[in-house]
Amino acid sequence: MNWLELVGWAGSALLVWSLLQTRILRLRALNLVGCLILIGYNAAVHVWPMVGLNVVLAVINVWYLRGMLATRHDEETYQVVEVGTDDAFLAHTLRVHAADIARFNPDFRWEPADGHRSAFLVVRADEVVGVVVSHAEAGGIAQIDLDYVTQRFRDFTPGEFVYRRSSLFTDRGFRRVVSPPGMVAPYYHRLGFRPEGDAYVLDLPASA
Repeated sequence: MNWLELVGWAGSALLVWSLLQTRILRLRALNLVGCLILIGYNAAVHVWPMVGLNVVLAVINVWYLRGMLATRHDEETYQVVEVGTDDAFLAHTLRVHAADIARFNPDFRWEPADGHRSAFLVVRADEVVGVVVSHAEAGGIAQIDLDYVTQRFRDFTPGEFVYRRSSLFTDRGFRRVVSPPGMVAPYYHRLGFRPEGDAYVLDLPASA
């Protein structure tokens, strides 16, 4: 097997691997790289139908990647919906994603009867992409109990629409937001939070 065949096999393996990804951004990016490799390989061996196929697939991937990257911070695309802690759909969402939630928020315990908590769903059209649950503590602190992003959107930061792009906390008189205790792989440094001990803290502007 020569080096050119190895390139072809590598491109094919990358295409297959991309289809195994649960994160849509990563899937598209890896698929695009695989297509580009196979365009070069098939052009080198003069298999023009496969060149054409991979060019089309590459264009499709670029189209979707452009759309995802252009709207990742768009308030018209991602919206925050406040729900009651006794909401049936919230309970369903937490139940469906319970195992994955436990991986990243091992200290989270759900108590639907707890009226001191607030719950928010981050949605894209009719699809839930994130869940944030918090409670109030003394001194104007909003303590986050759960900040969960579904697998498909884990390359994005939908929590920003709760913390930075809305007045959900400032309207309630909160001055600070503190990240969940024991959260695995927190992403708050990407949202303007600062580290403080074992947590991340966001200082909120005063409400108007």
